[in-house]
Amino acid sequence: MLEVENVTFSYSDKSHPVFKDISLSLSEGNIYGLLGKNGMGKSTLLYLMSGLLRPQKGRVEFLGKPVVRHNSLVLQELYIVPEEFDFPQLNLEQIVAMHADFYPHFSKEVFLQCLSDLDLKSNSKLKNLSMGQKKKVKVSLALASGASLLLMDEPTNGLDISSKSLFRKAIATYLGEQSTLIIATHQVHDVESMLEHLIILDEGKVLMNEAVGDLTKKYCFSFSQAQEKYSDAIYSEPSLQGNAVIRKRTPQDEETALNLELLFNAVTKGLIK
Repeated sequence: MLEVENVTFSYSDKSHPVFKDISLSLSEGNIYGLLGKNGMGKSTLLYLMSGLLRPQKGRVEFLGKPVVRHNSLVLQELYIVPEEFDFPQLNLEQIVAMHADFYPHFSKEVFLQCLSDLDLKSNSKLKNLSMGQKKKVKVSLALASGASLLLMDEPTNGLDISSKSLFRKAIATYLGEQSTLIIATHQVHDVESMLEHLIILDEGKVLMNEAVGDLTKKYCFSFSQAQEKYSDAIYSEPSLQGNAVIRKRTPQDEETALNLELLFNAVTKGLIK
């Protein structure tokens, strides 16, 4: 569905490359978590995937076509929610009409229901909204677009605790079964329960690209008392519940829920590859 092949990108000829010869292949119908520390290229990769940035080397193809050519049939199947944005000087009804004109599968019904579920009124004036409220509008537009690829950059930034829960419910309710969602974030707890596949970036490299289900088959994530020791622990760190531990899963072990923050720390320290 989406192919990133041997991509190299830097913001100027003299700067250190953000990416050097990275490759990824993403399939339809998955929710991907694009994780990394600040400055590791999460936003840049989303912009490369959307065609907003052009790689110096390599190619990015979506639905078999290069995204940098801005083919209208490709763009109609792609929607990006940037971390920071502003709406044009139009009212909400006009913006909805623009989306309906461009996206052939746009659903005003889904938009209005999603907006309501996110606790925002359809007659809200855009100029009076906070950034968090504008993000709710943008997310609602994305889910209503009917696009097969949604890219969201830090979508929970600016949302309060209850709104983050509503965001997760909206994704579960309105994301199409065949649609692919890529969420770039460093706030892993906000999206941990949603993700089906993880991509972890560090220093311009892809350190991990693996399905959550495969990870929970291979590893156990648990908590132990401070005095307990696991000889087979791959990684551990102190937490309020005791020591958080990752170890290889044995046939006798039951499957455990993924501890995304713990896994991220272990991967970026080079202890899991």
